[in-house]
Amino acid sequence: MHKTAPLTFALATLAFSSAIQADARIDLGNQERVNRLFAYPNNCNVICFRDWTLEQTVEHYLTQSVQRDGYTGATVKVSRDNDKLHADIQGVPSDYSKPLQALLDTGELAYQGASQLNREGKWAYSWNLFLPLGMALEKRRSIELLHFPPDYSLTQAQDYLRSNTTDRWATLLTFNGIPAEQTPAYQTIVDIAPIAAPASAGKDLEGVYDYFKDYQVQMVREVTRTGNGASLPMVAFGSPVRSWIEQQYGPKLYVLGLATISPTPGQKVPVLGANHPSAIWYAADKNNNGGDQDKADQAGLKMMGQDLSAACWQAGMGRNPGADAKATLGACTQKWQVTAKKQTCELYFRTIRNMTPEQASAKCNTGAVTRTLRDLQKT
Repeated sequence: MHKTAPLTFALATLAFSSAIQADARIDLGNQERVNRLFAYPNNCNVICFRDWTLEQTVEHYLTQSVQRDGYTGATVKVSRDNDKLHADIQGVPSDYSKPLQALLDTGELAYQGASQLNREGKWAYSWNLFLPLGMALEKRRSIELLHFPPDYSLTQAQDYLRSNTTDRWATLLTFNGIPAEQTPAYQTIVDIAPIAAPASAGKDLEGVYDYFKDYQVQMVREVTRTGNGASLPMVAFGSPVRSWIEQQYGPKLYVLGLATISPTPGQKVPVLGANHPSAIWYAADKNNNGGDQDKADQAGLKMMGQDLSAACWQAGMGRNPGADAKATLGACTQKWQVTAKKQTCELYFRTIRNMTPEQASAKCNTGAVTRTLRDLQKT
């Protein structure tokens, strides 16, 4: 009996290792389906910005996902059998295909909404259907609910996480202790309008949300729950998104306001209201403050304190989803708006005003700024 124990243990270890490093195969569907779900061809106007095949395009996005899930040695190969395409991913768990298949199936709902918009003559020539491809599919830590992806994330970068919005927020996460290489796990994005559009198109998109309702609620349902059933924290960025939360789930969200929603019966997802990550550039523009630079910096510092607090909450809840959401927020606002407000100030002048650390430190010791910092949490 005892002699078989090492063999049994070895076999169990081998089975466990195989489960971790198994291969996954995903049936993607026919070419027409894959074209529309992977935004192919992309940026091709006689000359293609990237002259990729459909297979290369899919491999590109799936490689982003496996890398962001931490499977650095994984490989992706997309091939076709007549009109059907499938992806083989080596070096990932055998069930890795499940969240991707769910994303693509839900993406069909987005396509239906976009098609209806087009039939009604409401689809703009400068828009592109763009699903949140390339996200971490398995090792998500938190969810970001946003408005819409900027067009250059698709047409230029072909990277859903490459935008001024996501870059700035990733930086704020690093200020809150998240290593830069881990920020993608905290930035699984759901846009209420899955449309890559010019950054100035926010107003034009206000009338489209209802066309994507089935897609929106299904995406939130899927991404806020992990494979083992745990709920993930979510940050709702910007006024249109916070209003959508109220319309869809009931709670009214303010900046740094907390709510709990139930995407599925019995599920409890903590949601924090936040500024749009890019709003600070508008708030801190002196042209939007009567030409008064001090007033612009006062507005910018207030928003910087709010943004750092929101990113702090996201980082803390992402590291420990079972933590008390209210207590975590209280600790974060106390840090960035009270005890570490000098650091808040310096980070503002470094990242928004592009000052050197020395210049930022000196600026934060001037009279006008110290008066603003004194009342930072009150504003």
